[in-house]
Amino acid sequence: SASHNPGGPEGDFGIKYNIGNGGPAPEKITEAIYAHTQTLTEYAISDAPDIDLDIVGATSIEAMQVEVIDSVADYSELMAQLFDFAAIKALFASGFTMRFDAMHAVSGPYAHAIFEGLLGAPAGTVINGTPLEDFGGHHPDPNPVNAAELIDLMSAPGAPDFGAASDGDGDRNMIVGRGIAVTPSDSLAIIAANATLAPGYRHGLRGIARSMPTSTAADRVAREIGVPCFETPTGWKYFGNLMDAGMVTLCGEESYGTGSNHIREKDGLWAVLFWLNLLAAGGKQVGDVVSEHWARFGRNYYSRHDYEAVDAKAADGMMEHLRGQLAGLPGTKME
Repeated sequence: SASHNPGGPEGDFGIKYNIGNGGPAPEKITEAIYAHTQTLTEYAISDAPDIDLDIVGATSIEAMQVEVIDSVADYSELMAQLFDFAAIKALFASGFTMRFDAMHAVSGPYAHAIFEGLLGAPAGTVINGTPLEDFGGHHPDPNPVNAAELIDLMSAPGAPDFGAASDGDGDRNMIVGRGIAVTPSDSLAIIAANATLAPGYRHGLRGIARSMPTSTAADRVAREIGVPCFETPTGWKYFGNLMDAGMVTLCGEESYGTGSNHIREKDGLWAVLFWLNLLAAGGKQVGDVVSEHWARFGRNYYSRHDYEAVDAKAADGMMEHLRGQLAGLPGTKME
C-alpha cells in the first residue's frame, strides 16, 4: 500500500499490518515488533518452492503453515449480511446505472464479484478493475483530481445515476452523483443519518467518531439521533480504541475514509454499498439526498487541498507561519 502517495515499482509501497480484530496494529504492538528486530542475530531463508496463491487452502513451509483464503467470497458474504442485496439488485434491474472506478487496484475483483455478479449490474459498470502493480500509471487516490475521468463522466449529459471510486488498498472511497461530488465529511453524516435503512444497522448506532480535520456535519446528526460523536486525532487507529470499547459504530475522516465496526478498518466498498442501499430504499438521486440532508441538518463548506512533492523546508516554514497566526484567527472574517 502506498496510501495517499504515488505507488508502484518507482513509487512508494508498504505493508499494511492489521491484527486479529481487523484493525491497524496499535503502537504498542508495532513498537514491540521493532524492539524485537533490534535483538535478532541471524535469519534463515527457506529454499521451498513458491506458494501458489491461486489455490485456496493450507500449505506448509518448513514448520510454518500458510493458509490462502478466498477473501472475495468471505467479504461478499459479510456485505450481504449488512446490506439489503435484494433491494439493490432490484434497483439495478429497474435500469439504475452506475460507474465504479477500481483504479487498477485491489478492489477490482471484489467490485466485479459484488456489483456485476451478485447485484446484477451490467458488465462495464466496473472500470479499471484489473489490479496492476503500477496502477496503470495513475495515482490510485480517489479524489476529483486523480479520478478526473469519473468526475467528467458524472458531469456530462447522460451520466450514470451513481459513481464511485476506491483507492490502492481498497480502504477509501469517493461518492459522486450527477453533477455533484459528495465530500467525505458529508458522506459520513448522510450515512449516519440514514443508517437504519441498512439491515446491519437497523437497531441504530452506538456513536460516531470523526477525525479532527473532518467537518462537524456528523456532530449535528449525532445530536439529533441522540448518540455521542467523538473527535479524534488523525489516524484510524484512534477509532479502533473507541470501537473496541463499544462506544461507536461509524467512523470517518476527510481523506475519503469511512467505515464501521463490522471491521476495525475503513472500507471503501462498504461505503459504496451503503450508498446503494440508501438509494435503493429512498428511490432518489444522489443530489436530492444531499440537498435534503443540508435542508434538515445544515451545510458545512469544506475543501481539502493536497500539495505533493513539496520541498520539506518550505512546507515546514509555511506550517510554522500558520502556527504564528493562530492566536489572531478566531473571529476573523474573509471578504
